[in-house]
Amino acid sequence: MKAMVLLSGGLDSATVAAHALREGHDVRALSIGYGQRHVRELESARAVARALGIPLIEADAGFYARLASHSALTDVAAHALPEHRAAAAMSADIPITYVPLRNTFFVTVAAAALESWLLAIIEQEGADPASLEAAVFVGANAIDYSGYPDCRPEFYAALAEVLRLGSKLGTAYGVAMRIEAPIIRMSKVDIVRYGTDLGAPLALTWSCYAGGDVPCGACDSCLLRAAGFAGAGLPDPALPRR
Repeated sequence: MKAMVLLSGGLDSATVAAHALREGHDVRALSIGYGQRHVRELESARAVARALGIPLIEADAGFYARLASHSALTDVAAHALPEHRAAAAMSADIPITYVPLRNTFFVTVAAAALESWLLAIIEQEGADPASLEAAVFVGANAIDYSGYPDCRPEFYAALAEVLRLGSKLGTAYGVAMRIEAPIIRMSKVDIVRYGTDLGAPLALTWSCYAGGDVPCGACDSCLLRAAGFAGAGLPDPALPRR
């Protein structure tokens, strides 16, 4: 399978990239700069890709922050990050850290790169379409998450059908671009354990919404990550040792 992994630099996407490699796929990674609060996660994506030995495509989509501005991740001046929220509060509503249609945009960009890869194999190298499989791999999680609507299985099922109907790969050659979300039904504890078992470079990952030199420890992403490692009974290898 030709696999395009959306690699944010965080715990979840690094685990999914390691999973795709373990499954024996031909893996490439895509990291997207969308004008987010900080570039720390993009630096982590580069480090994770190097550690896993997979090629990384870096896409500059800084314009997206201006369009999807109603978010604490794209308009720092207008929106403060939620802090110290309980897990129940995180999943009770859609927080201001939601970026409008970000995952729709991300998967579409990744699918465009994946389709171009496959079309070149078919039309330039003469490969039989029937011999090919393709998938966009995403690190979405619908169990321990911040209530985002674009992290749910039904969203990805619908989006996969859109990609099939709207692509040359799907309509002319019958190759459906699947969307693989291998950790979508895992708890954060399970993800930590699975990433550790896979040997994913978790020490290189970055989850904090705030950026900076060290994680803030207060945003939703930091709290979910900390709970995951604590529940797994493992130290977070990305944190400085005391």
